[in-house]
Amino acid sequence: MTGLVAVIMVFSIPLAGIISAHLQTQAKLKHKMIETELELEKLKHDNFVIETQKMRLELEQLKLEDAKKNEHLLLK
Repeated sequence: MTGLVAVIMVFSIPLAGIISAHLQTQAKLKHKMIETELELEKLKHDNFVIETQKMRLELEQLKLEDAKKNEHLLLK
């Protein structure tokens, strides 16, 4: 009986270490994945801000061009 307990103890310690190492590796990978997703979301946000500014400038340009056309028609 003591031999069986000794065998279980000998195998359970390395097994616990393997499981612990595996869980730690999974946690590190999940952490890296979350960091990457956060970076992607920041890039998406920056892109959204840039696109919004670009559309705002294009709209302003269209308004100026329209005002020029209307001014030109009024002068005739």
